[in-house]
Amino acid sequence: MAKLIETVELLQKKFDYCRPSLVARSDVKFAFKLARKAIVLQKSRASDSNHVPNLKETCPICQEERDQDKMFTIDGCRHTYCCSCMKQHVEAKLFNGMVPKCPHESCKSELSIDGCGKFLMPKQIQIMKEWIREISMPVAERVYCPYPKCSALMSKSEASDFARKENVWERILGARKCIKCYGLFCDNCKVPWHKNMTCKEYKRSNPHAHPEDAKLKSLATRNLWRQCVKCNHMIELAEGCYHMTCRYFFLPFLYPFLMYTFGMLLLVLAGIFIRGIVW
Repeated sequence: MAKLIETVELLQKKFDYCRPSLVARSDVKFAFKLARKAIVLQKSRASDSNHVPNLKETCPICQEERDQDKMFTIDGCRHTYCCSCMKQHVEAKLFNGMVPKCPHESCKSELSIDGCGKFLMPKQIQIMKEWIREISMPVAERVYCPYPKCSALMSKSEASDFARKENVWERILGARKCIKCYGLFCDNCKVPWHKNMTCKEYKRSNPHAHPEDAKLKSLATRNLWRQCVKCNHMIELAEGCYHMTCRYFFLPFLYPFLMYTFGMLLLVLAGIFIRGIVW
């Protein structure tokens, strides 16, 4: 009997609430039934206390409710959007050659590469890294490997440092080495290295060394495209104002068609003015 009482006391300590009561021998089955109900009730209470409700947030772009684990918060400004909308936003910016920033209007907070890993593929992360590196590098310092299978971006100082082990005379003439494929190229002519030839000799013997550039210039002339005088990016006016601003240098310039229009207008006004004097 003493052992039974001791066991009951030990069991009592395991429950938040326990009130033992004596029952007749014939009611033992009923007692077991009550005990089972008590155990089930205790377990359900424990699971309810550990259950955390799945909170949702509304994405300002798509206006849909998403689970919190499917939302992305930008570090600098704390603006929050769903991962699906952020993925589309970043992909669109990278496709247009722009570094993605916070999609909130007038917000200039930049997206971190590590943070974007939550919704971007590894290949897209690599493209984003390359764009950020290119934008952060001054245009005058940018050098691209002329080998078609490489085309790696590097700074002039990097290309010069990699060519230190090469012939000193070749380095003076403009020989540089790619940091990726280790191929020698001419920094002046932007072509694979022309050994035993100066730049003047090479240009004289290869007047059309860049046929693709000639085709591009011809196409640009036909379509009235314009190059930014600072970054040399080609632009096309589709609609809107003729006043263009470079997205890399914020350098304003007028589109050629507008300059042509202004020139024609000035000639007409000058002709009217001269006629007025003669009459």
